[in-house]
Amino acid sequence: MIGSVIKGLLRLASLRYGARGAGLNRLAGLFFVIFAAFGAPTLAAPVTVLALGDSLTQGYGLPPEDGLVPQLGRWLAAHGTEAELINAGVSGDTTAGGRARVEWSLTPEVGAVIVALGGNDLLRGLAPEEARANLDAILTTVGARGLPVLLVGLKAPGNYGAAYQADFDAIWPDLAAKHGALLLPDLLAPIAALPPETRAAEGLMQGDNIHPSAKGVAMVVEALGPKVQELVAKAAP
Repeated sequence: MIGSVIKGLLRLASLRYGARGAGLNRLAGLFFVIFAAFGAPTLAAPVTVLALGDSLTQGYGLPPEDGLVPQLGRWLAAHGTEAELINAGVSGDTTAGGRARVEWSLTPEVGAVIVALGGNDLLRGLAPEEARANLDAILTTVGARGLPVLLVGLKAPGNYGAAYQADFDAIWPDLAAKHGALLLPDLLAPIAALPPETRAAEGLMQGDNIHPSAKGVAMVVEALGPKVQELVAKAAP
């Protein structure tokens, strides 16, 4: 369109000013060539974000469009952030499983990574030091690619004892500081902050009381979205 406008102005100059217009035409034509070569704006491609996680990321028990990743994608678009999200959530995956597949999950187009693992380690009562070692290895692998990362944690329940809870909860801030990662300490915090009767009345959890409903995921995304915006901003050229 810009080229058409310039050509129209050049023709008008020739008709109105004759030979002088022809000179202007040639000069403007030179500017047009320069503009075409250097002045056309280049639109950056959206950042591709890999979401490496478990069933909470994968969208267990929900229609595909209501899972965490699709809802997050819509939230980002509505808030002016262009990103392509890859759903690398695997139901039942532990931090060890994430560690085993992170290398081949980092395909060339990936520009940033969300790491949201640990829930199944908690459910199985696996040792905090094992989860820490696995997450540390995942972040090291991502860091070696020069990619920014958002580490997303979960709060440990108290049924394994205070020491276990404290050791597990310390993993997220410790590793985020070590690797210079962005941090969301507790993915489910917006839901957990509500009394159980409120969660039930509003239908925020699925029947297993482990996975959020579509409405619960929407609450989670409201807290997660701004952190992912920061992540995308760090990855943008």
